[in-house]
Amino acid sequence: TPGGIMIKVNAADIATPFRQEIRDRITARYTCRKPKLLGLLANSDPAARRYAEWTGRACTADEIEYELREVDKMGLEAALRAANTDPSIHGIIIYYPVFGAEPSFYGGHMDDYLRDSIAPEKDVEGLSHLYRYNLYHNIRFMDKQRTRKCVLPCTPLAVVKILESVQVYDETKSVGNRLRGKKITVINRSEVVGRPLAALLVNDGATVWSVDIDSVYLMEHQCMSRVDSPVEELCRQSDVIVLGVPSPKYKLDTSCISPGTVVVNVASFKNVDVDALSQIQGVKFVSAVGKVTVALLERNLLRLYENFHSPVVVADGMGMSDARSDKELPPSQSSQHGLSSRQEDTPPRKTQPQSPLVLATFLLSVVSTTAIFFCTWKLSRLSRV
Repeated sequence: TPGGIMIKVNAADIATPFRQEIRDRITARYTCRKPKLLGLLANSDPAARRYAEWTGRACTADEIEYELREVDKMGLEAALRAANTDPSIHGIIIYYPVFGAEPSFYGGHMDDYLRDSIAPEKDVEGLSHLYRYNLYHNIRFMDKQRTRKCVLPCTPLAVVKILESVQVYDETKSVGNRLRGKKITVINRSEVVGRPLAALLVNDGATVWSVDIDSVYLMEHQCMSRVDSPVEELCRQSDVIVLGVPSPKYKLDTSCISPGTVVVNVASFKNVDVDALSQIQGVKFVSAVGKVTVALLERNLLRLYENFHSPVVVADGMGMSDARSDKELPPSQSSQHGLSSRQEDTPPRKTQPQSPLVLATFLLSVVSTTAIFFCTWKLSRLSRV
């Protein structure tokens, strides 16, 4: 800021190149049949409605078709099933929370069940089971040929792109090692933001402390262990602090933020006193990530469109830099996580049953062979009479 010592990072400047590339790609390739995103709104949360309207405006500006359907929450599952099978829809987003912490008849919470019910080929948020499995196991492609990149959760990925922009990532290092030596504290462990963000950062080589309301865990090498260190002390050691507490009452004490730290505010509320933060030498502060999140939501939609829906086959997905998916994971990194780089690491799929024609052919061959042996045996008996 002018006259100050804190550097305020404008998220809109980071989002702009992504959105421009999306527009250019769609106008160059898909003028006849553009990608279409469907938003399902089943609550009265003002923040959810603002996000829906914001998404719609961005999509319209970036040559993406967008439709918002408002449904009663008890009819949301049926609306989702219909959208999953509608070939005109290429991506689906549900604006949460819908049921919040209400339990589901199917087990767990209903909102989690709905996330897992979105077809993977239409899951623009990358939060269904398949994409979560791939993220937590550091699997970066959907196919053995390694041509179809996985989509990643939008808000966690937005944080990653912001950290790349402010040069926390070391682009001279190999993929999977570009955060090697960095220490990051993430104050949020939700299944939508904090936990997947920690996994993304660990997959790129960082040491991550994951902070929730009642515990702190050290996340590294696809494992987590509880630590007793005070959060304030961990923040002092951190190169990056990510704030994601969904409450206006929470404020991180700025005395535990060291000079030169990158502070990213993911929550809809400011989790830090900005005036006090501005007095710390060399701090880089990102006050909101929403514009980058929307840009990456659009990018995920285009990736899904090219992976599953487009008549045009694009071998390398989108051409934009992505520290998790541009290159193959180095063998040393794969082995230390207990994984190969092959697609066999994806969740096991059920074996498809044999078709009726194959079974009928097999049975006919068995009957024919039995009949031949019987006739041969009978003729040999008659010849002896």
